[in-house]
Amino acid sequence: MTDAGLSSDGASSPGEGRYGEQVFRPEEGGEGDRIDLGALTYDATTLARLRLLGAGPGWNCLDVGAGTGTVARGLLDDAGVAAVLAVDRDVRFLAAHPVPGLTVLQADVTADDFAPGLFHLVHARFVLMHLPSPQRMIAKLSGLLAPGGVLVVSDAVDLTTGSAPVTPYTRAMRAMWQGLHDSIGTDVSRVPGHLDLLREAGLESVAAEIHVPPLLPGSAISRFWAETWGRAREAMVGTGLVDDGQIDEAVRYLDSPRCTGLSPGMLTAWGWKDGAPTAA
Repeated sequence: MTDAGLSSDGASSPGEGRYGEQVFRPEEGGEGDRIDLGALTYDATTLARLRLLGAGPGWNCLDVGAGTGTVARGLLDDAGVAAVLAVDRDVRFLAAHPVPGLTVLQADVTADDFAPGLFHLVHARFVLMHLPSPQRMIAKLSGLLAPGGVLVVSDAVDLTTGSAPVTPYTRAMRAMWQGLHDSIGTDVSRVPGHLDLLREAGLESVAAEIHVPPLLPGSAISRFWAETWGRAREAMVGTGLVDDGQIDEAVRYLDSPRCTGLSPGMLTAWGWKDGAPTAA
């Protein structure tokens, strides 16, 4: 592994590329469908948590890294929030599905001048794990909360790959995490530390939960990982941990009743800004 330096919070971040450029390019055919497979897996859990935190009528919300917009539209349709600003560096998938109350903004949330206002809810799912400094981003997103607002961040957490017996699946997963780390700096090992970062940002009543979807043949999550390996294949093979044949074997294994193991889960952490709720 070649070290390309440290982020401001001391985390190793060798990958100099960016999500959506080196891997997972939105212009690649089927990328929107891959994102939607993840949405099919995690949206119900995400939206249930956001509703439990109070998201509902009158709330003005910011969805960071909004992807195809399923969470943003769910907040409007299911939770009945007043408005959602959905932000991504590429908004082609968001723009394809306009709905009342949804505003689409093409922007880089890491830019110094990103300041779209104040919100009752700021939500970011599977964003921080790909950035060199989750600490800086959590501090920035916390600053976009209106008094009494809540920041909710979700990222992948892998509970077993490093210690599980070697199978076609675990071999591919280890190569995927290593390949993404080497190419774009993805680091899921930092995700359990999000709670501490929320506290450091001055938020209160910090808590978290984990959802681990079952790996079942033909399930949305199994198809998501197969599609993800396909798009990250070059980075995976580049680690030397797998070759093309072993990736193909892992895809077949995922779709087999012989497949055992745990999928990476989603750790969701949240914290509240002090103060009485106000109109954002």
